[in-house]
Amino acid sequence: MILESIVLIVLSILAIGSAVITVANKNPIKSALALVFHFFMLAGIYITLSAQFLAVMQVIVYAGAIMVLVLFVIMLLSTNEVDESKKIKNKIKQSFAIVISIAMLIVILIAILFANNEIQNNTIIANSIGSVEAIGEELYSKFLFPLEIVGILLLSAIIGAVMLAKKKL
Repeated sequence: MILESIVLIVLSILAIGSAVITVANKNPIKSALALVFHFFMLAGIYITLSAQFLAVMQVIVYAGAIMVLVLFVIMLLSTNEVDESKKIKNKIKQSFAIVISIAMLIVILIAILFANNEIQNNTIIANSIGSVEAIGEELYSKFLFPLEIVGILLLSAIIGAVMLAKKKL
């Protein structure tokens, strides 16, 4: 229990640090790499909270697919110089964002302090909800028909994309 708490705290501090680096860094490539690191820290947090499925989806969807798109967009954009009036407006916006972020952090910390007992009582239920087994059980029992419909829709979308991309001979 204590080891899990220590790992959760370390991962949380690293996630907050990488998020700050992502936002504060002027180099877009370094910012994108910090964002990938942040996604992996969030996946680690999900694992410590017994939500294995969310951790795997975090790595596959966000750290994989979305970051590839972000890097392609960064490579395609040109980096133009910003004039002085925009720099002043950006500093004002940055200061406002920092104040709002600190206020939100204080509200979250107060909420965590008051909800600590309720969180400890619900940990047994939360351990069974986030597992791949529990999600699979729900999908293939209660939601089997909608899952099959989504599968057919995705298959038809793939076939349509292949037909549209196919060159006429």
